[in-house]
Amino acid sequence: MTSSDASSSSSSAGGAASAAPRAGETAQPDLGRLSIDKTGWQSPRRSSRRRWPWLLLAVALVGAAVAVRLLFPSEREVRLAVVARVYPTQSMTTLVSSGYVTAQRKASVASKITSRLEWLGVEEGSRVTAGQVLARLESDDARAALDRAQANERGARADIGRADAELLDANRNHARMRKLLAENVISRSDLDTAETRALTAAAAARVARESLDAATATRREAATQLEYTFIRAPFDAVVLTKNADVGDIITPLGAAANAKASVVTIADMGSLLVETDVSESSVGRVKPGAPCEIALDALPDERFPGRVHVIVPTADRSKASVMVKVAFDALDPRVLPEMSARVAFLDRAPTPEERRPRPAVPGTAVRGEGESRFVFMVREGVARRASVRTGMALGDAVELLSGPAEGDRVVADPPADLADGDRVRMQP
Repeated sequence: MTSSDASSSSSSAGGAASAAPRAGETAQPDLGRLSIDKTGWQSPRRSSRRRWPWLLLAVALVGAAVAVRLLFPSEREVRLAVVARVYPTQSMTTLVSSGYVTAQRKASVASKITSRLEWLGVEEGSRVTAGQVLARLESDDARAALDRAQANERGARADIGRADAELLDANRNHARMRKLLAENVISRSDLDTAETRALTAAAAARVARESLDAATATRREAATQLEYTFIRAPFDAVVLTKNADVGDIITPLGAAANAKASVVTIADMGSLLVETDVSESSVGRVKPGAPCEIALDALPDERFPGRVHVIVPTADRSKASVMVKVAFDALDPRVLPEMSARVAFLDRAPTPEERRPRPAVPGTAVRGEGESRFVFMVREGVARRASVRTGMALGDAVELLSGPAEGDRVVADPPADLADGDRVRMQP
């Protein structure tokens, strides 16, 4: 064994001897081994101080989320519909066509002569009767011509009187000459002269009568020319437009500068029909006399019963359509010419009850069954549940016996998870 080995052995032995307790002594713990490792350990107070800001931040974020949810709840995109008046006849409609109200008797009233308008006695909307004077033209020349013709007629009558007197005298003289010739008092030449005079007087009487006929015709012509200065209504009608004013030159053709061809335009309001174009492919579904329902854009809340008056027996090749004229069952004074109209051709005549409009909503807007049916009304962007009672089906719509009123907005097709109070907005 070397000296180094001996020394290490002795030191180990000494250490072991020192570590082992002596006999009769109590073992003492090694306090140096009882030290606490503080690596990675922090004071609980200091740790809690560091966690508080994070907890406060989390609470603030949750509170902000709740506030945003309450103040600015998310909006659901939905399709909206309006509670509208629906007519049950919509379920009977086989064809719908558009057109215009037209008067079958309509005239632009003018004169046959050229003259200046002197007086106008009507305006738009005036009701006139057949023969009523609507306007008057200057007539001084026509009156003068009539006076001249009347004077000529009187002269012709006087000529007839003179010719008749001459004829009477010639006939008497001829008769005397014949008697004298029979008594051989006169010669044959005297009788011939008397006979010639009688024939001449007879011819003069006939000419006088023909002249009277000519003078009478001239007088009637002058009277007619005077009558042309009075513009009269050809039938009972209503004045639609006034085309001229006092002082305008009225001419039959209206070719002169600043001249007017007609004075007024009138229409017989009892002859109003709706003229509508039906496509050639659908005209087979239209039958003469078939019931119709007429809706006017000017009167959206009204429906007028009617019938097919006539199907015009020709087609318009440019539009591939056939004109159908629809008559009103009863004319309303509010219906005016040239109003736009829609005609619904029905498969049967509706009953009076079926002509009454009802409030309705799309069938998809109603949820629930039986007595627990409801819709979602939309007010200020919020969906509110509203109980309803439904009636008859009106095509794609359903009648509302109770619930929202006309004009209220409802969700047309509410999602299954839509709840009362949800904010909604209309789909773009």
